[in-house]
Amino acid sequence: MADILQTLAAGAARRVAAAKERVPLAKMIARAEALPADTGFPFEAALAGPELAFICEVKKASPSKGLIAPVFPTLEIAGDYAAAGAAAISCLTEPDYFLGSDDYLEEIASAVAVPVLRKDFTVDVYQIYEAKCLGASAVLLIAALLDEAALSAGIRTADSLGLSALVEAHDATEIETALAAGARLIGVNNRNLKTFEVDFDNALRLRAMIPKDKLYVSESGVKRAADVARLSAVGVDAVLVGETLMRAADRQAALCALKGGCHDHH
Repeated sequence: MADILQTLAAGAARRVAAAKERVPLAKMIARAEALPADTGFPFEAALAGPELAFICEVKKASPSKGLIAPVFPTLEIAGDYAAAGAAAISCLTEPDYFLGSDDYLEEIASAVAVPVLRKDFTVDVYQIYEAKCLGASAVLLIAALLDEAALSAGIRTADSLGLSALVEAHDATEIETALAAGARLIGVNNRNLKTFEVDFDNALRLRAMIPKDKLYVSESGVKRAADVARLSAVGVDAVLVGETLMRAADRQAALCALKGGCHDHH
């Protein structure tokens, strides 16, 4: 398989083309702009506290792991995360490899109090307006798929709608691009999307490049409290955790354990 990211981007481009046939861009913009824009940027606000924040992911499958959750009660999963102290929720809407759906995002965003990230492969500003209409508080922009001008346009579009843009970077060059484009929120994926290997040292190395006034999110590969402690020690603001929680028999207990233990009532 060629670089999975290019495959995912091509699929996203096809979905956008089909969506524009159903709802043209001008109509989607009008719908999104008719909704109130929360200029407090709740997704960023949720990650900005002194404590390490957890972004917990609702994910049925992934290209590297295949099917993760054969049983997939999305609202129950999101409710567990919120109850156990997730600062935010990430919801996959990519249908082909992650078995995600816009419907899942819409359901979760209307049901939980915490802000929700639309996790998809953004190749067109259309998807940012779509995310707003679905109830998201944040969108993912991947530096490997977008040049500086496209990133900058995506961030401006998100800003205008009160959405936060989480800009994902994999290396020093992409971080420079993200910063030049005006990113306030940078995520470093610990999983190399070309090989699917997890390398925490990547997040630790790249931390030094990111100014303290930006929010730094570490994505992928977090399995245990020791991983969290390593990331926390280098000044990561938030960790995104998916598979570890999705596979847990008790999601609330699993999140508590990652957070270094909770006072449970059993």
